[in-house]
Amino acid sequence: MPLLIRREPRLTAMKQASDWLGRVGLESRLDHPPSRLSGGERQRVAIARALVNAPSLVLADEPTGNLDRDTAERVFELLVDRCRESQAGLVIVTHDLHFANRCDQRFAMASLPAKSPLQA
Repeated sequence: MPLLIRREPRLTAMKQASDWLGRVGLESRLDHPPSRLSGGERQRVAIARALVNAPSLVLADEPTGNLDRDTAERVFELLVDRCRESQAGLVIVTHDLHFANRCDQRFAMASLPAKSPLQA
């Protein structure tokens, strides 16, 4: 869909969509309606959809959250490799320290105790 919105020829868009679905391990699901995909499959489709346009910045919120460890590993590598290839920025929000520790820079967020209305 993103390529059609960008007015790419339909045949080109279908070829690239097929290629990206293959990269996220969903080549066999090309003709499945979204309602027949699992949560993890939908997440991988979203990642393929985000990367197909070669963006200059990728913001990924828990991109591996609904995936099994092997699939999560492949998706993480795909995100990192694609962004390095195209010199795109990549910001990942994750609770998974395994992936966070593999990033070039890490920032941790911590919640602070809420102030009572009287302290404001």
